[in-house]
Amino acid sequence: MDRDWKRVAVFLLFVNCVNCSGTAKEWTYAGAVGQSDWAEFFPDCGGSSQSPINVDISRTVHDPTLLPVEPLGYNQPGIKPFTLFNNGQTVQMTLPRWMGVAGLPWHYSAVQLHLHWGNGVGVATGSEHTINGRSSSAELHVVHYNTELYSDMSEAKTHKDGLAVLGVLIEAGEEVNHAYSSILNYLGRIKYAGQKVDIPAFDVHKLLPDDLSRYFRYNGSLTTPPCFQSVLWTLFYERVQISHAQLMKLETVLYSSKAEAAEPSALRDNYRVTQPLNNRTVLSSFIPVSIQIYTAGEIAAIVIGSLCGCVGLAVIIRFIVRSIRTNDVAKEVKQDVALKTTSDPEKPEEVTPQPDS
Repeated sequence: MDRDWKRVAVFLLFVNCVNCSGTAKEWTYAGAVGQSDWAEFFPDCGGSSQSPINVDISRTVHDPTLLPVEPLGYNQPGIKPFTLFNNGQTVQMTLPRWMGVAGLPWHYSAVQLHLHWGNGVGVATGSEHTINGRSSSAELHVVHYNTELYSDMSEAKTHKDGLAVLGVLIEAGEEVNHAYSSILNYLGRIKYAGQKVDIPAFDVHKLLPDDLSRYFRYNGSLTTPPCFQSVLWTLFYERVQISHAQLMKLETVLYSSKAEAAEPSALRDNYRVTQPLNNRTVLSSFIPVSIQIYTAGEIAAIVIGSLCGCVGLAVIIRFIVRSIRTNDVAKEVKQDVALKTTSDPEKPEEVTPQPDS
């Protein structure tokens, strides 16, 4: 019965959204019209080619024709400022149209970039895509649309070959990432939903990993409603690192509600859970040397464990060698004693007594 009432409440909220704006725009990650309800009100969200996904490296197919990703104009930001926007679901930054990406089936021009993150509690969660079941602390998406076939983003996003998105996994470490500071340092000016701020233009290329030659490629969807299955995804294998302080700022500064809200809601955990791969193939631009990805802490633990194991093995081997040597010496001593006992030349011969005749 409680579930039925919940469905009625969600339906009424949905109808209210449609009546107010002509389309369903009000959705959330965990509240009313949350992820579990998306497919009810946005049919494409229940499709068979949804994103994000978990990339099981052992099941990827190496494609030697996949060349390194070539961003176009990313390092030429121009003199006009970028606009940073809190849309209630994420922080989004518009990109100039002359930016794009080469090496894809069509020419794609940049539209915007945005971030997804967690809440800072427990293990690293916040990325949408995972690799071998492991998530990262956050994820950057750089969105492009097919300018060869479509006039604008609105038209392109409804077609199968309309969009191309670059996905960058982000983890936290000790060093400050100055490229990401160009965005994160201004979050305090767009704390509430609907707020915008102009920020100085910067080299967007520096937001990407150094290695653009290793990545995964698959056909998927937008990770938010309406979840159109129109995205050619490129997920980089190398992760980008920001500082723990930078990650905390991303997870704690923004609100998903407007400034006038009596009790503003924190904007966090704005990531979609991974979706079934179904019959899709994930291509890899490289041949993985390992099917396991380790964190820095795990690598340190493996190294220390290996060293301890080597030391322990050395002690055991030394003990065995010493035991063998001790046994050999003992045998030699026994042999010497036995030899002396049977054939000592200085020992007088015993005279056998003769019987009386």
